[in-house]
Amino acid sequence: MAGKVIRADRKLKYQGTILKIYEDTVIANGHEAHWDFIHHDGAAAVLPVAEDGRILMVRQYRNALDRETLEIPAGKLDSPEEPKIECAYRELEEETGYRSEHLEYLLSVNTTVAFCDEAIDIFVAKDLIPSHQHLDEDEYIEVERWELSDLLRLIYEGKMTDGKTVAAITTYAVKHQTGLV
Repeated sequence: MAGKVIRADRKLKYQGTILKIYEDTVIANGHEAHWDFIHHDGAAAVLPVAEDGRILMVRQYRNALDRETLEIPAGKLDSPEEPKIECAYRELEEETGYRSEHLEYLLSVNTTVAFCDEAIDIFVAKDLIPSHQHLDEDEYIEVERWELSDLLRLIYEGKMTDGKTVAAITTYAVKHQTGLV
């Protein structure tokens, strides 16, 4: 398939605080086409597991959906060179008020492969140590503790739709139930 599509040109159309939007000119099956492409420097997320096995989730407003969502803690890299695990340690403490001495890699997710290159590495945090939230001044986040089974129910009922969170919870559940975690 890669031989049938050739990118002939890429032009930056907009640069925001976290995204760069490009117009790509491609030759697909001998025909010229224009495709949108969004570049994102990357992000990291954490599935924090409390001592009692419950998962710490964050509830926050998401402007794109104009509503609050229930998600795992996550955030963008401070720079494209920042190691994703460092970002994960930072976001865990900033958003939940807990830290961990050791994060375990769970999986990587490309969030929207049709037009965006965002990649999120997701880690599991256990042995949580109380600390303090360090929220941005425009951020409001509530931390909630959830049973894994209740989170799975929200996913299967279509009430939880955030891709990174769905991937993290279902992967963790499979690994947890099979003894791989």
